[in-house]
Amino acid sequence: MYFSKFPLIPYQISTQDSLKLVPDILRRVKIRESLRSGSTLFDRYDVKENENPEDVAFKWFGSSNLHWVILITNNVLDRYYDWPLNQAEFAEFLKDKYGAGSEDAVHHYEITKSSGKTSSSGPSDYSHKVEVNSDEDDATAVTNREYEERIQDKKRQIQLLNKGLLGPFIEEFERLVRQ
Repeated sequence: MYFSKFPLIPYQISTQDSLKLVPDILRRVKIRESLRSGSTLFDRYDVKENENPEDVAFKWFGSSNLHWVILITNNVLDRYYDWPLNQAEFAEFLKDKYGAGSEDAVHHYEITKSSGKTSSSGPSDYSHKVEVNSDEDDATAVTNREYEERIQDKKRQIQLLNKGLLGPFIEEFERLVRQ
């Protein structure tokens, strides 16, 4: 599993206890941004409703124990908030964040840019939109729900490490985490 690869450090749990060896969980390895954009290293994947990292790892690598590879390669630090929520969790999240009844209130207004670069990355790409004041001509209201759905849509689009690179990836991870 993930923490079995970390070096052990002595740690005293309470003043009465002797030192125990525990994994050094403060270590972290992150994929370089320049590598994350490598098209031959990764395949794109859209996370399905109710799919968790273990499900994706089992489908892709054949082992749910490799879920940590999915999380690291997608820079998921908080499993609850960085991974896409299912519909029930999303509804609860909206209620907690904005208050019951305010989920469909206006979050901000936006217009379509008239010039400049956009990424053109499909229907969930909003790089051609600019946030503006409500009195701007042709300003369109974006609700709290729409705003948060856009964020969830981005989280659903993950990258899966090429299966042929799994062995070298794990070896490199083990080397880096032990340094």
